[in-house]
Amino acid sequence: MGFVIVAAIFLFIWALLGLKIVRPYQRGAVERLGKYQRLVQPGLNFIIPFLERLIKVDMREQVVDVPPQEVITKDNATVTVDAIVYYEVTDPVKVLYNVANFRLATIKLAQTNLRNVIGDLTLDESLTSRERINAKLRDVLDEATDKWGAKVTRVELQRIEPPADVTEAMHRQMKAERDRRALVLEAEGVRQAAILKAEGEKQAKILEAEGQAAAIERVANAERYKLTTVAEGEAQAIERVYSAIHRGNPTRELITIKYLEALAKMAEGKATKMFVPYEASGVLSALAMIAEILKEKTEESGGK
Repeated sequence: MGFVIVAAIFLFIWALLGLKIVRPYQRGAVERLGKYQRLVQPGLNFIIPFLERLIKVDMREQVVDVPPQEVITKDNATVTVDAIVYYEVTDPVKVLYNVANFRLATIKLAQTNLRNVIGDLTLDESLTSRERINAKLRDVLDEATDKWGAKVTRVELQRIEPPADVTEAMHRQMKAERDRRALVLEAEGVRQAAILKAEGEKQAKILEAEGQAAAIERVANAERYKLTTVAEGEAQAIERVYSAIHRGNPTRELITIKYLEALAKMAEGKATKMFVPYEASGVLSALAMIAEILKEKTEESGGK
């Protein structure tokens, strides 16, 4: 009886030792007597105690900090660079058995390729091509770590620091460039202001000239309308007088008297000379005839 109880306790402890919990972000590689047997998924798993061993592999994205190192650029400038490498395990079996120390191997691989990538660039290219360096380094590391069962997802350069004298020269260059741009922008502003002022004056003069031309045109139209209206009125008046004369059948004596009245009005002007038309000779003869008639009338009155 005692042996059975001891055996049961032993079996219970043995079973407890074989229960293993794998977290959701982990995978488990089971080895039996030093030989890989199987891969277990997250959850409660059982292995044979003392014969099997469970090795857990974290499948979450990991970060590797690449220490700073000095790198010589293509134009022989020494810069200090460091980076961060992000990776995630895609095959836990390869990570366990294809590389001894994955983190250390990744750091050394990143440092080596960082020297190669920046060594193909000049100092200016290195300072202005961070995205290009990141992409190229990621591709190289991803290809190299593929056989280790990992995938490099991202590489970020943290610092590219040239020597102090180069940094000071770059600062002076940037300051000079900013001063140059400020002067150019100021000159451009003055030029634009002068152009706008000249355009404004030009438009003002054009508008003033157009206003004067429009005013002159309107005055001329008004004067033309006035002269036309007056001429039409005079023409209508002449037509009416002419019609009235013909309807009244005036005698030659009456026309002569009216002619003389018109000459008298003409003589009232300030002119020192007056030209009488040739047709006036007929009027003068009519005037002589009128004088003769008046003379006869006078004599008849005296005889009575």
